[in-house]
Amino acid sequence: MKTVLTIVTLGLLASVAHTQASEAGETPIMEGAPPSKESQVTFKNYRQYPFNKWSFHNISAPFNMLTIPREGQVASLGEEDHAELGQLELTDGFGKTRTVEHILADTDTDGIVVLRDNAVLFERYYGDMNRHDHHIWFSATKSLVSTAIGILVEEGKIKLSDSPAKYIPELKGSGFERTTIQNVLNHSSAIDFKENYTDLDSDFLKYYGPALNLAYVPGGRDAQPESTSIYGVHDFLTHFVREDKALQPGEEFDYNSANADVIGWLVARVSGMPLHDFLQEEIWSRLGAEHDALIAVDRAYMPVATGGMTTTLRDAALFGQMILKRGQVNGQQVIPANWVDQSLRVSEKDTQKMKSNAKYQDNSWTAYKNMWWIIDHEQGEYAAVGVHGQVIYINRSANVVIAYFSSLPVASASRNPQFQSKLFAAQKIAQQLK
Repeated sequence: MKTVLTIVTLGLLASVAHTQASEAGETPIMEGAPPSKESQVTFKNYRQYPFNKWSFHNISAPFNMLTIPREGQVASLGEEDHAELGQLELTDGFGKTRTVEHILADTDTDGIVVLRDNAVLFERYYGDMNRHDHHIWFSATKSLVSTAIGILVEEGKIKLSDSPAKYIPELKGSGFERTTIQNVLNHSSAIDFKENYTDLDSDFLKYYGPALNLAYVPGGRDAQPESTSIYGVHDFLTHFVREDKALQPGEEFDYNSANADVIGWLVARVSGMPLHDFLQEEIWSRLGAEHDALIAVDRAYMPVATGGMTTTLRDAALFGQMILKRGQVNGQQVIPANWVDQSLRVSEKDTQKMKSNAKYQDNSWTAYKNMWWIIDHEQGEYAAVGVHGQVIYINRSANVVIAYFSSLPVASASRNPQFQSKLFAAQKIAQQLK
């Protein structure tokens, strides 16, 4: 998720930290009982490398979380160790020929699972992560929340052509009033609010990050609702986000995490249930998940729709398998198939908007639809993606889901050769399994 920030400029500093750590040997994290000051993970440093290698799979320590309980029988997953998948060779993001195993080991991978027809074909964990550890999804959460709103759309309770303000009157007068819900889902809402990593005086760092309760700002966690006009994320959406008068909704793709917050709010408002309860009742309880899920909350203790989901790797893969199977779990329709298919109904305008955005040229994405990153809509190849290398990769033509968690030093996936190397490895595995 691009919005989960610390006050420091993470892109450059984390890259430098990664180089220094590599040259000096791996820096111990949370070493000792109690841990030494040098190795201590904090809310301030939890996203800085190498501290993130501990915090991302112990995320309930720096965050405040709510539980999304599992229910029913745990999915029975077969075990087929296709070790040969790790020996597949490909050209990585640096232009070098390497094996899948080498790429995974050298790109701060925390774990990977290859799942096909309820059988685990390939599973690896790195560092001190194991199959029972929970790991933050970051913005891959957006794809889960868009899946949830699809239930309400197919039930006729929400129209994609409506303004979000029709269902949430508090959004009247905000930048979200003039756009449609479909444009919000496609990050084409034309709002006058940019995600800014470097300007410490930006609205992004001063208000949005602290409201999410995911970004360190001195004193940010001490704020109180009676003395803070922008306390939680919903305050930010209603009081701060305005329209970009130079743009028309639907014309440009401009990735902005605030859009997902609106979708999560719509799910809660229209269903009459808190977002985490809706996710539990309609999705998580029906997956056969092995473990309860967790979701981070903002300062007002509302679920962070834009990037708070936290699960084990196998359970993330089970969500991906449900999407692969067009919304079915063991023959039961959990998500309407029509909604799942909507994400792959990509128009020429969708692809043109991606091409026109300079941030995403020369990479794997061809379009963005319903909060999914599309690679090849005709082959059914697409992914849920979160910063620092969280991916649930789906390939219909290969009938495979590949989920992996990471602790990459830098947040961005665009043109990041480490991120691209891992995505290329997933594609190589899928190609081998066709």
